[in-house]
Amino acid sequence: MSKPDLSTEIARTLREDIVAGRLVADDRLPSEADLAEQYGASRATIREALKRLAAQNLIRTQRGAFGGAFVARLDWAEAQAQHATMSTLLISMNEVDFATACHARFALERACAATACQNREAAHLDRMRAELSIQARPGLSDEAFCASDVTFHRAFVDATANPILSYQLAGAIEALQPLMNMITYTARSRDEILRIHGDLLHAVEARDAAAAEAALTRLETYTTGVGEGLILSRHAARSGQSA
Repeated sequence: MSKPDLSTEIARTLREDIVAGRLVADDRLPSEADLAEQYGASRATIREALKRLAAQNLIRTQRGAFGGAFVARLDWAEAQAQHATMSTLLISMNEVDFATACHARFALERACAATACQNREAAHLDRMRAELSIQARPGLSDEAFCASDVTFHRAFVDATANPILSYQLAGAIEALQPLMNMITYTARSRDEILRIHGDLLHAVEARDAAAAEAALTRLETYTTGVGEGLILSRHAARSGQSA
């Protein structure tokens, strides 16, 4: 295995300082000249290391007399978007079978059921109702149905009122839900999905965690069954063509 270049090592060291809290949000990093002296590197190498950190949204740069490189201050919404993007890339670049993806996605969401039922507020229920209304529209495109599906489940997770859960589930829902919809849309029943979504909404409204978990389990069973049936049909069709 080749040894990482110096800019990668410097970026990793600075990243560790940020993660460990030795450098905190809005702290100004040493100047390029000071970092070059500290690490025994050229200023070009330091600039490359800083570019790597900026690409990870760990630092921001500012021009002018009071400029320099500063530790970035992330908010939850920005972090969730980055997490969802990274999860989507990981799934698209690595083979994950449909059943495994389904199980992971719904197991994570079921873990939120009790907290969502306990902490939900009227705004969360309103968002879920609004998405159910969208999903019931005649002639709604598959793309729009998928987008509404994602928003519905994000509203459910956000009902936990726990930003860490919302962050962690952003990747599972926004990466895995479109994948499931893409595979199952030709055979799924929107009416069945609407019924299960309605049951989930009613469970959250009633603060009934067991009913919410049951609705998610039904949705997992239905989605997995449709997806695996389609995959088997496609395999059979390919085998018939090659025979």
